[in-house]
Amino acid sequence: MIALFSAVIPVGCIVMIGFIAGKTLIIDRQTISRLLLYVLFPILIIDTLYRTSLTPQNMAGMGIGFILTYISLCLVAWAIARYLNLSRSTEKSLIATTSLSNVGNMGLSVTLFALGEAGLERAIVYLIAWNLVVLITAPAIIKGEGWQSSLKFTLRLPLFWSIIAALVLYALPIKLPFNIDEGLNLVAESAIPLGLLLLGLEIAESHWKISLYEVGASFLRLIGGAIIAYGVGSLLRLSDLDLQVLILQSAMPTAITAFLMVNEFGGDQVRTARVVVVSTILSFLTLPLVLWGIKAIA
Repeated sequence: MIALFSAVIPVGCIVMIGFIAGKTLIIDRQTISRLLLYVLFPILIIDTLYRTSLTPQNMAGMGIGFILTYISLCLVAWAIARYLNLSRSTEKSLIATTSLSNVGNMGLSVTLFALGEAGLERAIVYLIAWNLVVLITAPAIIKGEGWQSSLKFTLRLPLFWSIIAALVLYALPIKLPFNIDEGLNLVAESAIPLGLLLLGLEIAESHWKISLYEVGASFLRLIGGAIIAYGVGSLLRLSDLDLQVLILQSAMPTAITAFLMVNEFGGDQVRTARVVVVSTILSFLTLPLVLWGIKAIA
């Protein structure tokens, strides 16, 4: 049990430092967020794929696993919203908070502490698939304006082009000169801790209250995601480590991206923001259980 909590407690400590900083200092969160989105996470993706030892089969299995899990979660959230006769705006929010997990700040961190560098490599593949699929489909699902506008939005993001560059470096035997790879690695290592600090800053600035909806939507994201990922991974017959990463990444709390999507394309912004915060806090209770479960799989 100590080993399980040792994968979560370091993450919680960094988030807590960010929370304390947010309560005591005046910090421009938007600048940090843009730095992560436009600089650090793109470099992290390039650096990881440049160094990875994963086979194309591993990458394909993880990518397909994510896509099937994502589609399943969208359908489950949509069905629950229709069954409960939720308003259209709340339905959009429930789909967003259920399908969009925090696979960056939280997911990469917990996976690294729990499953090591090999697990982190697979988590990066999950993150790449997440960005490619979510950035194209989520605006269309939430806003309902079709795939063309979503694709235009995606093509404007540096993150998309960093994925293309990373895949080129992965596919071709290119050796970067002048120790450029070492410089990229140095920058990439700052992405995860800074992302966790930003998460703490976001929680510190949140004004929220807990209702049955926020708790239910949070558990749907945290537990529902893990259960569906287990089913998908078992169906695909993924290897033990691939299956563990798929489940763990799918059990992460709701990403701040869900709020950004709802805020931009429509939905209940207040409820979405609350679910982001509540699911993040509850994840420190559920993730040790998920870690215990995936350790039993191996």
